[in-house]
Amino acid sequence: MAPALAPAALLGLIIGSFLNVVSWRLPRRESLVRPGSKCPGCDAPVRPYDNVPVVSWLLLRGRCRGCHERISVRYPLVEALTATLYVLVVALKGDDVLQVVLGLVLVTFLVPIAVIDLDHKIIPNRLTAPAAVLAVALGAVLEPSYLPEQLAAGAGALLFFYLPALIHNKGMGMGDVKLAGVLGLYLGRAVVPALFIALILGVVVGAAIIAMKGVSEGRRAKVPFGPFMAAGALVAFFAGDSLVSSYLDRF
Repeated sequence: MAPALAPAALLGLIIGSFLNVVSWRLPRRESLVRPGSKCPGCDAPVRPYDNVPVVSWLLLRGRCRGCHERISVRYPLVEALTATLYVLVVALKGDDVLQVVLGLVLVTFLVPIAVIDLDHKIIPNRLTAPAAVLAVALGAVLEPSYLPEQLAAGAGALLFFYLPALIHNKGMGMGDVKLAGVLGLYLGRAVVPALFIALILGVVVGAAIIAMKGVSEGRRAKVPFGPFMAAGALVAFFAGDSLVSSYLDRF
Protein backbone atom coordinates (compact mmCIF):
# COMPACT_ATOMS: atom_id res chain seq x y z
CA MET A 1 0.00 0.00 0.00
CA ALA A 2 2.63 2.54 1.11
CA PRO A 3 4.69 2.35 -2.14
CA ALA A 4 1.58 3.40 -4.08
CA LEU A 5 1.06 6.60 -2.08
CA ALA A 6 4.00 8.52 -3.56
CA PRO A 7 2.88 7.92 -7.18
CA ALA A 8 -0.66 8.86 -6.14
CA ALA A 9 0.59 12.15 -4.69
CA LEU A 10 2.68 12.92 -7.77
CA LEU A 11 -0.20 12.10 -10.10
CA GLY A 12 -2.52 14.25 -7.98
CA LEU A 13 -0.16 17.23 -8.24
CA ILE A 14 0.03 16.89 -12.02
CA ILE A 15 -3.72 16.42 -12.43
CA GLY A 16 -4.35 19.26 -9.98
CA SER A 17 -2.28 21.58 -12.16
CA PHE A 18 -4.42 20.64 -15.15
CA LEU A 19 -7.61 21.12 -13.11
CA ASN A 20 -6.56 24.73 -12.54
CA VAL A 21 -6.58 25.12 -16.31
CA VAL A 22 -9.99 23.45 -16.55
CA SER A 23 -11.45 25.66 -13.82
CA TRP A 24 -10.26 28.82 -15.55
CA ARG A 25 -10.83 28.00 -19.23
CA LEU A 26 -13.87 25.71 -19.34
CA PRO A 27 -16.47 28.29 -18.21
CA ARG A 28 -14.91 30.77 -20.67
CA ARG A 29 -15.20 28.20 -23.47
CA GLU A 30 -11.48 28.31 -24.17
CA SER A 31 -9.34 25.42 -25.34
CA LEU A 32 -7.93 23.32 -22.53
CA VAL A 33 -4.84 22.53 -24.58
CA ARG A 34 -3.80 25.67 -26.46
CA PRO A 35 -2.25 28.09 -25.84
CA GLY A 36 -0.01 27.04 -22.98
CA SER A 37 -0.17 28.62 -19.53
CA LYS A 38 0.65 32.32 -19.38
CA CYS A 39 0.89 35.08 -16.81
CA PRO A 40 -2.48 36.83 -16.28
CA GLY A 41 -0.64 40.15 -15.97
CA CYS A 42 1.90 40.33 -18.80
CA ASP A 43 0.67 37.39 -20.95
CA ALA A 44 4.19 35.94 -20.99
CA PRO A 45 4.23 32.15 -21.46
CA VAL A 46 4.99 30.29 -18.24
CA ARG A 47 8.32 28.49 -18.54
CA PRO A 48 8.28 24.75 -17.82
CA TYR A 49 10.50 25.19 -14.75
CA ASP A 50 8.05 27.79 -13.43
CA ASN A 51 5.13 25.43 -13.89
CA VAL A 52 6.04 22.73 -11.36
CA PRO A 53 2.97 22.16 -9.15
CA VAL A 54 3.15 23.90 -5.75
CA VAL A 55 6.97 24.15 -5.80
CA SER A 56 7.20 26.85 -8.47
CA TRP A 57 4.58 29.01 -6.73
CA LEU A 58 6.51 28.76 -3.46
CA LEU A 59 9.89 29.52 -5.06
CA LEU A 60 8.46 32.52 -6.92
CA ARG A 61 6.65 33.64 -3.75
CA GLY A 62 3.35 33.72 -5.60
CA ARG A 63 4.45 36.18 -8.29
CA CYS A 64 5.26 36.11 -12.02
CA ARG A 65 8.99 35.86 -12.69
CA GLY A 66 8.79 38.60 -15.33
CA CYS A 67 6.26 41.26 -14.27
CA HIS A 68 5.90 40.24 -10.61
CA GLU A 69 2.11 40.13 -10.93
CA ARG A 70 0.63 38.32 -7.97
CA ILE A 71 -0.51 34.76 -8.76
CA SER A 72 -3.48 33.52 -6.77
CA VAL A 73 -2.80 31.11 -3.93
CA ARG A 74 -5.70 29.08 -5.30
CA TYR A 75 -3.38 27.41 -7.83
CA PRO A 76 -1.11 25.61 -5.34
CA LEU A 77 -4.08 24.95 -3.05
CA VAL A 78 -5.96 23.13 -5.83
CA GLU A 79 -2.84 21.15 -6.69
CA ALA A 80 -2.16 20.21 -3.07
CA LEU A 81 -5.81 19.37 -2.40
CA THR A 82 -6.01 17.10 -5.44
CA ALA A 83 -2.81 15.32 -4.42
CA THR A 84 -4.05 14.87 -0.86
CA LEU A 85 -7.37 13.44 -2.02
CA TYR A 86 -5.63 11.07 -4.45
CA VAL A 87 -3.47 9.78 -1.60
CA LEU A 88 -6.51 9.30 0.64
CA VAL A 89 -8.35 7.37 -2.07
CA VAL A 90 -5.43 4.99 -2.58
CA ALA A 91 -4.69 4.68 1.14
CA LEU A 92 -8.27 3.99 2.23
CA LYS A 93 -9.63 2.11 -0.77
CA GLY A 94 -6.51 0.39 -2.06
CA ASP A 95 -7.91 -3.14 -1.69
CA ASP A 96 -10.85 -2.40 -4.00
CA VAL A 97 -9.88 -1.64 -7.60
CA LEU A 98 -13.31 -0.31 -8.56
CA GLN A 99 -13.46 2.04 -5.57
CA VAL A 100 -9.95 3.34 -6.21
CA VAL A 101 -10.70 4.08 -9.85
CA LEU A 102 -14.11 5.59 -9.11
CA GLY A 103 -12.62 7.65 -6.29
CA LEU A 104 -9.81 9.08 -8.40
CA VAL A 105 -12.18 9.94 -11.23
CA LEU A 106 -14.70 11.45 -8.80
CA VAL A 107 -12.05 13.70 -7.25
CA THR A 108 -10.87 14.74 -10.72
CA PHE A 109 -14.35 16.00 -11.59
CA LEU A 110 -15.40 17.38 -8.20
CA VAL A 111 -12.45 19.75 -7.80
CA PRO A 112 -13.14 21.84 -10.94
CA ILE A 113 -16.90 21.60 -10.42
CA ALA A 114 -16.57 23.13 -6.95
CA VAL A 115 -14.17 25.86 -8.12
CA ILE A 116 -16.27 26.79 -11.16
CA ASP A 117 -19.46 26.87 -9.12
CA LEU A 118 -17.80 29.16 -6.57
CA ASP A 119 -16.63 31.53 -9.30
CA HIS A 120 -19.48 31.44 -11.81
CA LYS A 121 -22.47 29.89 -10.01
CA ILE A 122 -22.72 27.19 -12.68
CA ILE A 123 -21.99 23.47 -12.93
CA PRO A 124 -21.10 22.81 -16.59
CA ASN A 125 -22.70 19.93 -18.45
CA ARG A 126 -19.29 19.41 -20.03
CA LEU A 127 -18.16 18.08 -16.67
CA THR A 128 -21.22 16.27 -15.33
CA ALA A 129 -22.03 14.49 -18.62
CA PRO A 130 -18.64 12.78 -19.11
CA ALA A 131 -18.47 12.08 -15.37
CA ALA A 132 -21.78 10.20 -15.57
CA VAL A 133 -20.74 8.22 -18.66
CA LEU A 134 -17.41 7.27 -17.08
CA ALA A 135 -19.04 6.10 -13.85
CA VAL A 136 -21.39 3.75 -15.68
CA ALA A 137 -18.65 2.50 -18.02
CA LEU A 138 -16.25 1.80 -15.15
CA GLY A 139 -18.90 -0.01 -13.16
CA ALA A 140 -19.89 -2.13 -16.16
CA VAL A 141 -16.28 -3.08 -16.95
CA LEU A 142 -14.74 -3.48 -13.50
CA GLU A 143 -17.67 -4.83 -11.44
CA PRO A 144 -20.94 -5.42 -13.34
CA SER A 145 -22.68 -6.61 -10.17
CA TYR A 146 -22.33 -3.08 -8.73
CA LEU A 147 -24.01 -1.45 -11.73
CA PRO A 148 -27.64 -1.86 -10.54
CA GLU A 149 -26.82 -0.07 -7.27
CA GLN A 150 -25.06 2.68 -9.20
CA LEU A 151 -28.02 3.25 -11.53
CA ALA A 152 -30.59 3.11 -8.73
CA ALA A 153 -28.63 5.53 -6.56
CA GLY A 154 -28.05 7.89 -9.47
CA ALA A 155 -31.73 7.93 -10.43
CA GLY A 156 -32.87 8.30 -6.84
CA ALA A 157 -30.51 11.19 -6.08
CA LEU A 158 -31.45 12.97 -9.28
CA LEU A 159 -35.18 12.69 -8.56
CA PHE A 160 -34.64 13.78 -4.95
CA PHE A 161 -33.38 17.16 -6.17
CA TYR A 162 -35.33 17.35 -9.43
CA LEU A 163 -38.80 17.35 -7.88
CA PRO A 164 -38.13 20.33 -5.55
CA ALA A 165 -36.51 22.17 -8.48
CA LEU A 166 -39.72 21.71 -10.48
CA ILE A 167 -41.87 22.99 -7.64
CA HIS A 168 -39.68 25.96 -6.75
CA ASN A 169 -37.55 27.00 -9.72
CA LYS A 170 -35.70 29.69 -7.75
CA GLY A 171 -34.19 27.10 -5.43
CA MET A 172 -32.05 24.21 -6.59
CA GLY A 173 -30.46 24.73 -10.01
CA MET A 174 -30.46 22.06 -12.69
CA GLY A 175 -26.68 21.84 -12.45
CA ASP A 176 -27.09 20.75 -8.83
CA VAL A 177 -29.76 18.24 -9.86
CA LYS A 178 -27.48 16.67 -12.47
CA LEU A 179 -24.57 16.62 -10.05
CA ALA A 180 -26.71 14.77 -7.50
CA GLY A 181 -27.37 12.08 -10.10
CA VAL A 182 -23.67 11.85 -10.91
CA LEU A 183 -22.82 11.46 -7.22
CA GLY A 184 -25.26 8.56 -6.98
CA LEU A 185 -23.44 6.81 -9.82
CA TYR A 186 -20.11 7.10 -7.99
CA LEU A 187 -21.23 6.58 -4.40
CA GLY A 188 -24.03 4.06 -4.68
CA ARG A 189 -26.04 3.93 -1.45
CA ALA A 190 -23.50 6.24 0.21
CA VAL A 191 -25.06 9.09 -1.80
CA VAL A 192 -27.69 9.34 0.97
CA PRO A 193 -25.28 10.63 3.64
CA ALA A 194 -23.50 12.69 0.96
CA LEU A 195 -26.65 14.68 0.17
CA PHE A 196 -27.58 14.88 3.85
CA ILE A 197 -24.16 16.35 4.70
CA ALA A 198 -24.42 18.78 1.79
CA LEU A 199 -27.82 20.00 2.96
CA ILE A 200 -26.56 20.48 6.53
CA LEU A 201 -23.55 22.46 5.29
CA GLY A 202 -25.82 24.59 3.12
CA VAL A 203 -28.13 25.36 6.04
CA VAL A 204 -25.23 26.21 8.35
CA VAL A 205 -23.57 28.54 5.85
CA GLY A 206 -26.93 30.12 4.96
CA ALA A 207 -27.66 30.76 8.62
CA ALA A 208 -24.21 32.31 9.07
CA ILE A 209 -24.76 34.65 6.12
CA ILE A 210 -28.15 35.72 7.48
CA ALA A 211 -26.59 36.32 10.89
CA MET A 212 -23.92 38.56 9.35
CA LYS A 213 -26.01 40.41 6.75
CA GLY A 214 -29.49 40.32 8.24
CA VAL A 215 -32.54 38.36 7.12
CA SER A 216 -33.51 40.49 4.13
CA GLU A 217 -30.07 40.78 2.55
CA GLY A 218 -29.01 37.29 3.59
CA ARG A 219 -31.93 35.64 1.83
CA ARG A 220 -30.99 37.41 -1.39
CA ALA A 221 -27.40 36.16 -1.27
CA LYS A 222 -26.67 33.56 -3.93
CA VAL A 223 -24.64 30.76 -2.41
CA PRO A 224 -23.49 28.01 -4.81
CA PHE A 225 -24.49 24.56 -3.60
CA GLY A 226 -21.98 22.60 -5.68
CA PRO A 227 -19.10 22.95 -3.20
CA PHE A 228 -21.32 21.62 -0.39
CA MET A 229 -22.27 18.65 -2.55
CA ALA A 230 -18.60 18.04 -3.36
CA ALA A 231 -17.68 18.13 0.34
CA GLY A 232 -20.55 15.81 1.23
CA ALA A 233 -19.57 13.43 -1.55
CA LEU A 234 -15.97 13.20 -0.37
CA VAL A 235 -16.97 12.55 3.24
CA ALA A 236 -19.46 9.93 2.07
CA PHE A 237 -16.94 8.30 -0.26
CA PHE A 238 -14.49 7.75 2.58
CA ALA A 239 -17.00 7.00 5.35
CA GLY A 240 -20.41 6.65 3.69
CA ASP A 241 -20.76 2.88 3.94
CA SER A 242 -19.96 3.02 7.65
CA LEU A 243 -22.51 5.77 8.16
CA VAL A 244 -25.22 3.86 6.28
CA SER A 245 -24.46 0.58 8.06
CA SER A 246 -24.45 2.32 11.45
CA TYR A 247 -27.83 3.88 10.70
CA LEU A 248 -29.34 0.60 9.52
CA ASP A 249 -27.98 -1.30 12.52
CA ARG A 250 -29.46 1.25 14.90
CA PHE A 251 -32.91 1.49 13.31
